[in-house]
Amino acid sequence: MKRYIMKRLNFIFIALAMLLCTKTSGREVHLTLLETSDVHGNFFPYDFLNGGVPGSGSLSRVATYVSRLRETQGDSAVLLLDNGDILQGQPSAYYYNVVNVADRHLCADILNYMHYDAATLGNHDVEAGHSVYDRWMAQCHLPMLGANVVRTDNGEPYILPYTILERQGVRIAVLGLVTTGIPQWLPENLWSGLRFEDMETVARRYMPEMRAKADIVVGLFHSGVGSAEHYAPMVENASAEVARRVPGFDIVFCGHDHRRANRTLTNVEGGTVVLLNPAADAHAVAKADIVVQLEPEGTTSVRVKGEIVDVDDLPPSADFMKQFERQCQEVKAFTHEVVGKCTSTMTTLPAYFGPSAFIDFIHSMQLEISGADISFAAPLAFDATIPKGLIRVSDLFNLYRYENMLYVMELTGREVKAYLEYSYAGWVQTMSSPDDHLLLFRQNPDQIPDLWQRLKSPNFNFDSAAGIRYTVDVTRPAGERINILSMADGTAFDEAATYRCALNSYRGNGGGRHLTEGAGIPAADLQQRIVWSTEKDLRYYMMQRIREMKKISPQPLGLWKLIPEDWVEQARKRDERLLTGNEKPR
Repeated sequence: MKRYIMKRLNFIFIALAMLLCTKTSGREVHLTLLETSDVHGNFFPYDFLNGGVPGSGSLSRVATYVSRLRETQGDSAVLLLDNGDILQGQPSAYYYNVVNVADRHLCADILNYMHYDAATLGNHDVEAGHSVYDRWMAQCHLPMLGANVVRTDNGEPYILPYTILERQGVRIAVLGLVTTGIPQWLPENLWSGLRFEDMETVARRYMPEMRAKADIVVGLFHSGVGSAEHYAPMVENASAEVARRVPGFDIVFCGHDHRRANRTLTNVEGGTVVLLNPAADAHAVAKADIVVQLEPEGTTSVRVKGEIVDVDDLPPSADFMKQFERQCQEVKAFTHEVVGKCTSTMTTLPAYFGPSAFIDFIHSMQLEISGADISFAAPLAFDATIPKGLIRVSDLFNLYRYENMLYVMELTGREVKAYLEYSYAGWVQTMSSPDDHLLLFRQNPDQIPDLWQRLKSPNFNFDSAAGIRYTVDVTRPAGERINILSMADGTAFDEAATYRCALNSYRGNGGGRHLTEGAGIPAADLQQRIVWSTEKDLRYYMMQRIREMKKISPQPLGLWKLIPEDWVEQARKRDERLLTGNEKPR
């Protein structure tokens, strides 16, 4: 009996020792963080802008991917984050922003249904206005983040700076930041009572307390990757700069610039940071697989592997579609509503090479709505078509992509010319022979799969003008190309005179820098140049005007041209192939 008792005691001691050994040796925790960004209202698997035909991407497909991952890894191992710009871009968002404001916001219900763990405010969310984003955030059952969105009355954060999420004993701090360019792009009434502080300054302020509370620190930045080597305040795409200059981040999820990224950089103290950006419209999600080694005395290591996961080939979630069937049908009915008739087809492509029906219709509407002397406008959609026949609400989203207000600003004739010089400097290059490209392309453009990225500057900065007659000599250097011949009615154009100019609120607040770097107007003086503004977005007024007209017959106004015309025509054929990806010009 004594020997038996001793054996049992030995067995117990060994078991206890093994248990203690296991406990003191720590454990590994495997987690997955997922990010969506710049969804721009792409909730359903339909292309509402083209008649509700099947569409690619969408949160309905993201829901399928997230659901499968949660089933295989467990709910506690998967965290889902959104990085802003979700409230603008598609009729499915616009309908609940502007038309049906009595119901709960569809976007809030979707984020709640999909069990998002946190989200950051984006600049296009702010563009919807206080009444929309305040209502939306109040209806979201998740932390809404924006550490650098600060109240002007008391200096306190307008929304949560960061949140701590805990999973399987691992604490994850998520810091939200938004690009600081909002005051340059949006009218002040949309962000009244707020200021947007420098991203690096704010990240540095909160890092010590986040590191003290968490095992992992994540940046959820509505700002593009940008450059890690060069920093200046008010940088639009500053994620890499902040990640490098503010030690402590393990992962930085990026957004805003619609460019995919999966990079690793080293911060100023030698630490590794993974940067991820899933681009736009819910075609992909950014995925960070994390292995955390937990010891009794604290975390000893964090390993991160980044990936961009395409979801276009996944089926939409049946549960998702059933849950939001009513809202989807309402949006379909809204976008299918007929507002008028168009006698000819309009496409974006000709707008890159001269006057086009597409852009000149916008010019005509801006001049008619505002009563201005001169209009500035750009192709906001890279490649869009308004077909001949009935005009539906969906067509107006193709014609005018963003929820911009219409401004009238006072500019001198000299400033008008400088504005145009700046616009075409980012649009066309100086040709030395007819064999050169006309448009400014990135290096080796034929090797860039995304057609819109082949252009060196974004198409929404290619402003032309109406109300004046002018030529653009592409054999001349930038800054010496524009020759304004007269006003549209043939009367003299005077560089010393002051003109009322119609342009969208993005441009009027300094977006694209046409007014500041181009026309030379100090940013602080832009507001006092505004003499009139619409109360609602320009698309809304276009919709109302077309309803009144019942039928439109848009034609190119022919008020400007690129010269020499024979060189331009030869280059156009080659450049069209690069813009369309077609073997033959169309």
